[in-house]
Amino acid sequence: MTDEPTQQDEAQLDEPQVEEPAAAPVEDDRLLRLAAEFENYKKRAARERQEYVALANERIVKELLPVLDDLERALTAAEQHEGAQLEEGVRLVHRSLASLLERNGLTEIDASAKFDPHVHEALLAQPAEDREQGDVLDVIQKGYKLGDRVLRPARVIVAE
Repeated sequence: MTDEPTQQDEAQLDEPQVEEPAAAPVEDDRLLRLAAEFENYKKRAARERQEYVALANERIVKELLPVLDDLERALTAAEQHEGAQLEEGVRLVHRSLASLLERNGLTEIDASAKFDPHVHEALLAQPAEDREQGDVLDVIQKGYKLGDRVLRPARVIVAE
């Protein structure tokens, strides 16, 4: 046996090595399908989010309809100039709306304690001899939370 290449070996060395062409198109096709699936997923997720928002809005609006009815009754009483009935109607609307909002997770921020910058907005600081520094003296506008999130901070006057 000799280590010299034979004619057949030399012929194989001269021929360019050709990779199988089927592997590249299959991989490209797989990547295109994956990209299309991801695009469809994003569209489906966006559509589902819109549906959830629409359902939530529908629910809250449906629950607000009785409050609207109460307000219309109060306005009818106001047209008849019956002061006591008007006040009663407005109180009824306020109670209905407050109850509805509470059932949906709205809570009033406690403004009777120390000033907390996370839930209070200090509009004014004034001296108060009988109070400690940082005590809330007065509430200008009530603040509210929805769950753990502050929707509107309580606007307060704070003791210096």
